[in-house]
Amino acid sequence: MMKLLISLFTSFILMSSSNAQNKIDVSDELSITLELNNPSSVINNATAQVRIQGGAPPYQYKWSNQNTSLNSNRAEGLIEGMDHSVTVSDSNGNTVSKTFKIPAKSITEIFNSNVQPAVDFLGAFLFWDPFASFGLYDPVVYIAKDDIGLPHIKNTAQEYHLKQWLVADGAEVVKNQEIAILEIDGLETKIITDFDGKLEHIASEGAHISIRRKPTSTDEPLLGTIQFENPRPLLHPNGDVVKNTIPFIVIWLMLGSIFFTLRLKFINIRGFRHSLGLAKGKYDDPNAPGSITHFQAMATAVSATVGLGNIAGVAVAISLGGAGATFWMFMAGFFGMSLKFAECSMGVKYRFIDAEGRIFGGPMNYLRYGLEKRNLKKLGKFLAALFAILGVGASFGGGNMLQSNQAFKIVSEQIPILEGQGFWFGIGFAVLVGIVIIGGIKSIAKFTEKVVPIMAILYILGCLVVIGGNIDNIGGAFLAIIDGAFSADALKGGFIGVLIVGLQRAAFSNEAGVGSAAIAHSASKTNNPIADGFASLIEPLIDTMLVCTMTALVLIFTGIHKEGGGMGGVELTSAAFGSVVSWFPVVLAVAVFLFAFSTMVSWSYYGMRSWTYLFGRSKNGELLYKLLYLVFVVLGASVSLGAVLSFADMMILAMSFPNIAGLFILAPEIYADMNVYLDKLKKGKLYINPKFAK
Repeated sequence: MMKLLISLFTSFILMSSSNAQNKIDVSDELSITLELNNPSSVINNATAQVRIQGGAPPYQYKWSNQNTSLNSNRAEGLIEGMDHSVTVSDSNGNTVSKTFKIPAKSITEIFNSNVQPAVDFLGAFLFWDPFASFGLYDPVVYIAKDDIGLPHIKNTAQEYHLKQWLVADGAEVVKNQEIAILEIDGLETKIITDFDGKLEHIASEGAHISIRRKPTSTDEPLLGTIQFENPRPLLHPNGDVVKNTIPFIVIWLMLGSIFFTLRLKFINIRGFRHSLGLAKGKYDDPNAPGSITHFQAMATAVSATVGLGNIAGVAVAISLGGAGATFWMFMAGFFGMSLKFAECSMGVKYRFIDAEGRIFGGPMNYLRYGLEKRNLKKLGKFLAALFAILGVGASFGGGNMLQSNQAFKIVSEQIPILEGQGFWFGIGFAVLVGIVIIGGIKSIAKFTEKVVPIMAILYILGCLVVIGGNIDNIGGAFLAIIDGAFSADALKGGFIGVLIVGLQRAAFSNEAGVGSAAIAHSASKTNNPIADGFASLIEPLIDTMLVCTMTALVLIFTGIHKEGGGMGGVELTSAAFGSVVSWFPVVLAVAVFLFAFSTMVSWSYYGMRSWTYLFGRSKNGELLYKLLYLVFVVLGASVSLGAVLSFADMMILAMSFPNIAGLFILAPEIYADMNVYLDKLKKGKLYINPKFAK
């Protein structure tokens, strides 16, 4: 009896102890504190770290910053002065959320955080996806498998030895399970899965694997794959679902390009031969009204578009979209030729030449006066003013500060003594730009007609040397481009993802539809406005179909496009150049400097004509604009720009809305003028320069 009582008493004590312990666990609530840090005056480098009290591990961290892992209690690269959030979950399903803001301290941080909301607002409009919004397609990116690649893939000198498979071929595995032992240069490392699914071996146990970069996706060595029972959404590091977007701005630009290609009956093909004749000067009439030749107008327009976007932007596009993006970039350049034809023709037709011979033309004029002829005066004035406002902002930002900022970055990497001397680099750069732009469009045209051919030839020759050094990859490279264009890996966003990356890069690069080139061509010496439409046809071919494609081929032939993680666009292209000849990045640095310089020179004229439309045609007003422009050259090289540049870049794209809207209305007039001109050409009634007379 006594033993029974003791047993019952002991059980009661243990139960009480267990209940008490359970009560302690429940009452030990999950709570978090945040350690916020703003380490310097540099923008977008703030950090936040979570400290946890209570709860049951393991914990999961859901940050608003998409680049921060669910397993990381620390977020980096946060924007100062902006709201951020984190939600922490424990294994019992308890969650705690906190919203926080890391105070902006420096002037650049404060300015950056104040501009960021404007970037978000404009981006929500430009990059809105109407197809997804109306439920016409599922924007979610799905994956059916996970490739198990080699770690440290960037170091191609390493030796890999698959020592042992820990899981049999065809077996089911779970996330974070150890599945293989890999030996790298004598050191063992365990391969861990990222997903649940069925393991399929590709490499055999005991295999030695050596790496040689090749351009095709099928050439990258894999250990195995995890096959999923059902396709699952691809996730960002923070757990957000990855989605494709078909941005409205890209739809708008491509709609304009395709419309005018069809409306003008493929003038980009029919008129190409005549375009070459105009570029050579065959139809240059020295007595025609205007200031510059057709070639100078073309060179000025090309110098504005052939810039860092052709090097850095293309590199980013190919690393994101894969080799297949090259095909769609090329196609966008082809259709963009017709849109350039339309806007440059109207830019000359509606120009105004004052008593002193100064020329004022471009979209502002044909939007206002062309639409006024169609009893759309109010709409025309609104579109013209909107275009001019965007043009001024774009000239200071994307056409100026971005160029000086990136030029300083690449040049200082090759000349270490310049590190930290952005202000003085900017001063020197501003002096050089000032020498050219103070003289006006004639001075700009004389500069661009000499520099554009040199910089294009220099860059293309460099690309050809790199391609020649990897010529054995030619078959694989073109196979990767065609295969990637139509049957892209889901990790690249699938077919739609690759299509949009290619179209977007081309649209941003050649500026067809933006209307900027129409400002340069309005100064052309001609009696036939349509002639400048023909002269402009060659510009997207040079910018997108040649220079951008050469950049893409360099990246694909060398295989550098697969190494995108952590490297910026210029760095990727520089790595590709350096993979063939060690000092070739110096050639690239010279090309980048010339590209940036020529872009700044041409955009100064675009911005000035937008400025004079808004504030009057006085010479003092033009001088004020030029001085402001030079100040922005210095600012661009001196400070971190962040959201300011994003906003200015978006303004360039936004210029296409009023411009293409007006061109749609003017389409019948463009078509009629084109037919009149072609009839004159056919009947031999056009002026031919005596140099070309038979």
